[in-house]
Amino acid sequence: MNADNGLVYAAILDGNGGATEIDWDGVRTWRADDGPLWVHLQRGVAESDRWLREESGIDQFTVQALMEDDPRPRTSVVGDGILAILRGVNLNPGSDPEDMVSIRVFTTDDRVISIRMRKLLSVDSMREDLNAGKGARTAPGVLWRLSEYLAARVEPVIEGIEDRLGVLEGAIGEQRSTDLRRDLHQIRREAIAIRRYMAPQREAMSRLALLETPLITGAQRGRIREVADRTMRYVEDLDTVRDRIAVLQDELTTQMSEQMNRTMYLLTVVATIMLPLGFLTGLLGINVGGIPGSDSPWAFAIFCAILAVLVGVEVLILRRLRWI
Repeated sequence: MNADNGLVYAAILDGNGGATEIDWDGVRTWRADDGPLWVHLQRGVAESDRWLREESGIDQFTVQALMEDDPRPRTSVVGDGILAILRGVNLNPGSDPEDMVSIRVFTTDDRVISIRMRKLLSVDSMREDLNAGKGARTAPGVLWRLSEYLAARVEPVIEGIEDRLGVLEGAIGEQRSTDLRRDLHQIRREAIAIRRYMAPQREAMSRLALLETPLITGAQRGRIREVADRTMRYVEDLDTVRDRIAVLQDELTTQMSEQMNRTMYLLTVVATIMLPLGFLTGLLGINVGGIPGSDSPWAFAIFCAILAVLVGVEVLILRRLRWI
């Protein structure tokens, strides 16, 4: 299919895991007796938008929901169908996984319509399954299979975040604090971005499992609950990542504070020792008459010995006071 005309993919399911691809003419001439239809559209293309509004037979409320600019994940029963707004991690080359891609799906018993803004690799995997005869067998089955693929692709992304965080945990005290703070901020930003959509998607899948509709059989409800449970685990993992980052940031702040305290303590000790020495050298360095020893060749050596003795006395006093 050519996404330039708005039709990314269209096929008639054969009920056995396979499908026959069709074009716009096939979509327009399709009848329910031909078999379940899956139409995957590119949003923002004039031809697909016009077909959805004027030829799809979907009510305007549902069309508006399918055409939203930045929808949050949700599911609901609309007439004789199910409306689902889902999100998937962006695994397209050169993209950030946390920049999650939305896909909007409306399914009835004999037809499923999905709409994308950007390419989603989960849909490509479903097309490959249909070509291999291992895909969805019903129109609602496309939605269940899509939700499973979306959930499966989140797991390695979260595992990657956890692995990177584990490396940073081992680098505390070895890596520069500025680099650690930058890396922690990056991981935290990614985790927050993914959780932003995973949390409502968890609620959407849980709600989907509870919807009262003949489109969902008992076995399908079990699969949907499994996806909801996996999504819930992902949200919990992201919460754990956030807590671990908070602990690392606290530890990093404590280390920096201790380092600063040690530095200030050392400077205080040095300043305490040097203060009387600086006073004496400054006093004897003024250019006026009457400076003791100005005419003696041994005066400088004697003065240095006096300063050394003074330093020794100061060190003893500081040790007695337990400053050092």
